[in-house]
Amino acid sequence: MRSIGEMARDGGLSVSALRFYDRAGVLVPAWVDPVSGYRWYEPGQLEEAHLLARLRRAGMPLADIRLVLAGWAGADTDLVRGLLDAHLRRLELGLSDARSEFSTLRALLDRRENPMTSLRTTAAATTAAAATRVSTSPLELAAALDTVRFAAGSDPELPMLTGILFDVEGDELRLVATDRYRMAVARAHATGHDGARTQVLVPLPLADAMRALLTGGEPVDLVVDGDRVTLEAGERQTAGQVIGHEFPDYRRLVHLPAGRRVRVDTAVFRAALENGPVRTGEAGDPDGAPRELSVLRVAEDGTVVVCDDGDDERDNVGVDREYLLHALTAGARDELVLEMGAPTAPLVIRRPDDENAFSLLMPVRLES
Repeated sequence: MRSIGEMARDGGLSVSALRFYDRAGVLVPAWVDPVSGYRWYEPGQLEEAHLLARLRRAGMPLADIRLVLAGWAGADTDLVRGLLDAHLRRLELGLSDARSEFSTLRALLDRRENPMTSLRTTAAATTAAAATRVSTSPLELAAALDTVRFAAGSDPELPMLTGILFDVEGDELRLVATDRYRMAVARAHATGHDGARTQVLVPLPLADAMRALLTGGEPVDLVVDGDRVTLEAGERQTAGQVIGHEFPDYRRLVHLPAGRRVRVDTAVFRAALENGPVRTGEAGDPDGAPRELSVLRVAEDGTVVVCDDGDDERDNVGVDREYLLHALTAGARDELVLEMGAPTAPLVIRRPDDENAFSLLMPVRLES
């Protein structure tokens, strides 16, 4: 018998994925300890785990995976081959359609870029020809960094999302981070800048080094000079190169239809999430494992409910539980405001005292 940890290591699936497939009835352990709830697997189930891992990496839907495993166990090779061939055809058709669309998009990009070719440099150098210097409160900048840091991405294939955007416009310094599944926005007041809007994408190690300097009460200076950014805090400073990629236009992403706003006690809501029921959805870890979700609904009395299993109301919203807990921590208030719209709309977590500091969490489709 293999423990769940040994099965995860040998079968190519994470422990969380094995728990998910157990709950889904796809790969059920041979024995579960009635006292500890610990899962144990028979040696023969290792082959199923390998098969399951391959099918998930190939992007096969869960409903088809169930049929493939059933056919595999029953030696129904015709069924298995038919399902594999059908999924491969879907992938090939999807890839063909994607190539066509991407070809059109590249042509559109070329048309936009060619008139500006002589003026373009790296994305980091387009912000301004001369150095930009602004002053801001260390407390406000520290709070802004703490608010957005959790939402930054780490995917090397998307380097434009692996930092924090510093956006200076007028008397505001806005900080933004996103990894596609969540976004956080915060601001600090700025002085000394009356020029054009300036944007730089600061890598996370440099942003963390900046945060470590923000311990005093005197204003600090942020200096953007070409592809370098410097934070000066008295006699101390930290500096480095910005990320040479353009950050998405976040202002287009935060204009959402108004949802229903509900104020929650942060500690009480956190406890309800941590101790409440968990479901699974299609959002995946880098290894392909589904994420643990909390399903939320605004009750008739105006409170936010963490829904039980079997509660499938039409307006329920599924969100990644870990991401939501991070957003609550980043909110840094005893009370927060949840803004919930349609099940397909992002969940917004706002501070009651600051409309300009908020997080967005993308909803996750629930497993059927």
